[in-house]
Amino acid sequence: MNAKPAVPRQVHLETFGCQMNEYDSELVRTLLQREGYVFTEDRECADIILMNTCAIRENAHTKVYTHLSDLKALKKTRSLVVGVLGCMAQNLKEELTKKEPLVDILAGPDSYRQLPMLIVNAMRAQEAGENLKGLAVDLSEYETYEDIVPERIPGVNAWIAVMRGCDNFCSFCVVPYTRGRERSRDPEGIIEEARQIADQGFKQITLLGQNVNSYRSGEWDFAQLITAVADIPGIERVRFTSPHPKDFPPSLLEAVAFHPKICKHIHLPLQSGNDRILDMMNRTYTRREYLALVDRIRSMNRNIVLTTDIIAGFSSETDAEFADTYHLLEEVRYHSAFIFLYSERTNTIAARKFPDNVPEKVKSQRVTALVELQRRISTERNREYLGAALPVLVEGDAKKSPLQAMGKTDGNITVIWNKTDQPSQPGQLVVRSIYDASASTLYA
Repeated sequence: MNAKPAVPRQVHLETFGCQMNEYDSELVRTLLQREGYVFTEDRECADIILMNTCAIRENAHTKVYTHLSDLKALKKTRSLVVGVLGCMAQNLKEELTKKEPLVDILAGPDSYRQLPMLIVNAMRAQEAGENLKGLAVDLSEYETYEDIVPERIPGVNAWIAVMRGCDNFCSFCVVPYTRGRERSRDPEGIIEEARQIADQGFKQITLLGQNVNSYRSGEWDFAQLITAVADIPGIERVRFTSPHPKDFPPSLLEAVAFHPKICKHIHLPLQSGNDRILDMMNRTYTRREYLALVDRIRSMNRNIVLTTDIIAGFSSETDAEFADTYHLLEEVRYHSAFIFLYSERTNTIAARKFPDNVPEKVKSQRVTALVELQRRISTERNREYLGAALPVLVEGDAKKSPLQAMGKTDGNITVIWNKTDQPSQPGQLVVRSIYDASASTLYA
């Protein structure tokens, strides 16, 4: 079937969740533009509204349902194709098709090549007055979109997905069921994409994967890959996310610690500081092993910024077990942390085996305690930079004022300064002197 529309159709694409979803939206943009579709920021003008969704975070999950509710009134007034893409489409296909009759298309992360056909079929069904659902939610063992060069929005940072899927099967996580098993891209294709990114003027590349540091293709491991990307002329900085603590061989630590263009920042998800909870989560490391890794990282380079993820209130977590996590935060003193209360996800191991039995009030209290502790630590860590002159990659205007500029340090800490004091352009690598600090920001 010819999927190209007779006249250009306008698509409004909204993205929820992680950086991988942002990258996938760039893939979707490329695939649809090839078929003659155009994109609009105004959903009131759109013929097709697509939502690229996340099934991991409660906030993103709630936002998608809110947006779907908002679209009901709009769809009653005119012809409109509504599609849910990504992890929610994969994980909640039955719920979305039964409870949300306005959804015309469901496409999982491995099915974006089918979108043009699904859209044409949905438009034809509406013209014929038929209630036809377009479903493409099969997982693939091979799909990496290797041949698709994403349509990137101009800026400072570009993402490259170097692998897809995950083999870890953490009991709380739905990713292996929504994105399938691990498969790594060919290194030559990644390096060529990185060269193109450099030629387009991007100054920073972030390498992406659900478990990015387990990348392997033939003789290539992740340490070799990130070093090869960092060696490309024109690229000032290379970052990576998200890693798993089990996959940090000495070669990777050395690359991060010593390569001048690999950022001195490691996001090191903890999830819990208690061994019983870690075992229930299937994290495959103990508290002692995790702390030993932290010691190895800091012994190689004290300037590496550590950040983390933590889940409070996992199944059967006691006060004493929560205290283990609290005290580990005090010991490690991360620069920042993403802290979540446990929210059970459909189809996970935990949903089948472990009751979600910690009261919501207790979960909230634990999250509040961790957030308050981390805010104090983050402020103290950031104030260590007072008086320092730090290299900053300029990203653009500060969120709160167009009179201020914003950039990131090598350790991914936000820096803000007045444009009139220090003129700069996005993409420049500048040096800024820090005079004040909060829990989240350095002021220069």
